Amino acid sequence: MSLLSNQIEAILFVSGKEIEEKFIKEKLNADTKDFDKAVQELTEKYSGSSGIHLLRFNKKLQFATNPTYSTEVEAVLNPIKEKELTNAMLETLAIIAYKQPVTRLEVEEIRAVDCTYSVQNLVRLGLVEVVGRRETIGKPLLFATTDDFLKRFSISDVTDLPDYETLLEKLKEISNTDFSVKTVEKPMFDKVEDVPDFLEGEQVTKVDADGE
Repeated sequence: MSLLSNQIEAILFVSGKEIEEKFIKEKLNADTKDFDKAVQELTEKYSGSSGIHLLRFNKKLQFATNPTYSTEVEAVLNPIKEKELTNAMLETLAIIAYKQPVTRLEVEEIRAVDCTYSVQNLVRLGLVEVVGRRETIGKPLLFATTDDFLKRFSISDVTDLPDYETLLEKLKEISNTDFSVKTVEKPMFDKVEDVPDFLEGEQVTKVDADGE
């Protein structure tokens, strides 16, 4: 391990959150070649069966626990209530990741069902965020994935996303260890739902139980 690797290691450990690579290089007066070599050394050290993994995403670095040991970590640290992702939410997340930025109605055209509930909860979980409005009639909200999405599913950049089917399988596989995945989505179509606050101003299309 080089001195630069040790320095970066110490910085990331104390920080506890993501730090931009550019900021680290500037403060340590490190050139890109040496920096990338140092990061590669850390990646090799913190990977595989190591309890800590080095995440590199959107030109940022962060230490995170190895998801393999999530059960043991949860058993000892007794985390706050387990988050839930339904299969429908995973499908919605995959579409947003692959088509972003995308409106909720565009997602619904692909899934052929109302996605208000799924989008609302993905925003609540910090995996999706509003990034603007499309310049069309009604100016619908545009959604995209967050840095937390990249970290959660070990994706370095949205440009590295695989094809849709592979991405969906990857999300489902990882979610089985990180989330409590339900096979049935919360009923949505037996009554008129309130439009969530973050969708206020959008034209929400209601559908019946058959998706019509």
